Amino acid sequence: MDRVDTAGAAARTNVAFLFAGQGSQKPGMGQALYEASPAARAVFDAVEEVRPGTREQCFSGTKEELSLTINTQPCVFAVDLACACALRERGVVPAAVAGHSLGEVAALAFAGAFDTVAATRLVSERARLMTACCEDHPGAMRAVLKLDAATVEELAAKAGEAWPVNYNSPLQTVVAGSPEACEKLDALVREAHGRSMAVAVSGAFHSPYMAAATDGLAAYLTANPPQVPVLPTWANLTGAPYGDVPAEVARTLSAQVSHPVRWVDELLGMQAAGIDTFVEVGPGHTLTGLVKRTLEGVTTYNVENPDQLEDVVRALEEA
Repeated sequence: MDRVDTAGAAARTNVAFLFAGQGSQKPGMGQALYEASPAARAVFDAVEEVRPGTREQCFSGTKEELSLTINTQPCVFAVDLACACALRERGVVPAAVAGHSLGEVAALAFAGAFDTVAATRLVSERARLMTACCEDHPGAMRAVLKLDAATVEELAAKAGEAWPVNYNSPLQTVVAGSPEACEKLDALVREAHGRSMAVAVSGAFHSPYMAAATDGLAAYLTANPPQVPVLPTWANLTGAPYGDVPAEVARTLSAQVSHPVRWVDELLGMQAAGIDTFVEVGPGHTLTGLVKRTLEGVTTYNVENPDQLEDVVRALEEA
């Protein structure tokens, strides 16, 4: 399949697509849209050619099967990209895109940095490398609520081998590290009158524990280089749009897996650039929730099924 075509419809200058990340997966995701949208079906079929069984996992897989990183990443990627392409099929083209962690691969694919086949191979390799890191360096993650990022940074430093890795909203920062450090963090957060919640993942994503995955992705992208995205694509690593040099795109995407996700910076930057409408594509509504807790005066939508697709198309036509 060629690179996803973002031409043919005028971009809506105030709209951004947000691509869901790992943790949003759920049984049955994407099936209704597959049956309703030719564009979504084309994405799933292309992914299936590269990774047989992906459709079945999305549509019929158990929660336990979908929770394995090696399955989660290609499955959520497929649903994310299918939802975005279903919107584009209906004439909705955003002015910018961004994805949270895993979702950034789907965002780049939609923006033209990879065709669907290449992106499927990439996300499968990403999942393999990160799974290997989890096996080599067992870790844990905690979502810390009710405390600002600076306070969480201080507490993580006191906890030991723990690092803030997802700056999700002004009062939600995720920390990753050793299981022992995360348990110590729990006590420190309680003392600071915050709330610490275990994240259901298999390792310490976006931390130094993922350094080998960064190295592996860098080597993979040297052999399989990306193109420059044709839509502004905001990067987790920098909190700013990707540059216009393919090697820089590769470096930024490789480093992403072992460095923090600067989601708050991305949202603030998009708003400053004129974005006031955010459409989350893919399973769940985690990202629109983070938008509401970070920005004021914006509109949010979710698209993961045909009914939501119709609602969003209608709402944007009337806006």
